Amino acid sequence: MIPILMYHQIGQPAPKGAPYRGLTVHPRDFRRQMTWLRRLGYTGLSMRDLLPYVRGERQGKVVGITFDDGYRNVHDNALPVLAGLGFTATNYFVAHQLDGTNIWDREKGIASSDLMSLEEMREWAAAGMEVGSHTLDHPFLPKLSPDIAAFQIKQSRLELEELAQVEVTAFCYPYGGESPQIRDMVRAAGYTNATTTERGLARIDDDLFGLPRATVARSTNILRFLQKCMTRLEDRRRKA
Repeated sequence: MIPILMYHQIGQPAPKGAPYRGLTVHPRDFRRQMTWLRRLGYTGLSMRDLLPYVRGERQGKVVGITFDDGYRNVHDNALPVLAGLGFTATNYFVAHQLDGTNIWDREKGIASSDLMSLEEMREWAAAGMEVGSHTLDHPFLPKLSPDIAAFQIKQSRLELEELAQVEVTAFCYPYGGESPQIRDMVRAAGYTNATTTERGLARIDDDLFGLPRATVARSTNILRFLQKCMTRLEDRRRKA
């Protein structure tokens, strides 16, 4: 079983009481987490690099590292740490919001945060990191018509490939919204894997288009972080 870590932002957390403050991990804590993984003999890998381990084709002490939404502070604060340790990671970009903000969070009262520009996304890829897709506009896919959902899934891959000049094979469901039909759409669009927000470790018998992850939050102390990486998460059906 293999942990796939789920991050969002790596930066200064919003003031106390702010909605979803916990999804921003302090850069100091992120560095400590990655450093401890290396000390314990683990290698952090993007989904592209992790798949042979998930499929049982390779074995080793590995951890998947993923970031949702493509925040600029991940480029600024996480990329140097990952590159310095020789780790790779996947960032799931919202294709129509490059150099924009997390406008999908506005109605929830979540503070606006900058997203990577095209140049920064290309720098991310040039450093050996993976560009994944998080759709064109970050919609909740189950609420869309099948045609529009399929377009969001496929077109985002095509546009990101053209913009970043790399192959895009990893997908992430916005808000964790998915279904068997939507998984089929992702498969048909040419992706090789997709991650969810379900808690758990990836197993060899998992559907590669419904891989669970382990949320890393602001409040995740180093002991709990290491537990997430090295022990089974019991409740696979709870949302992270």
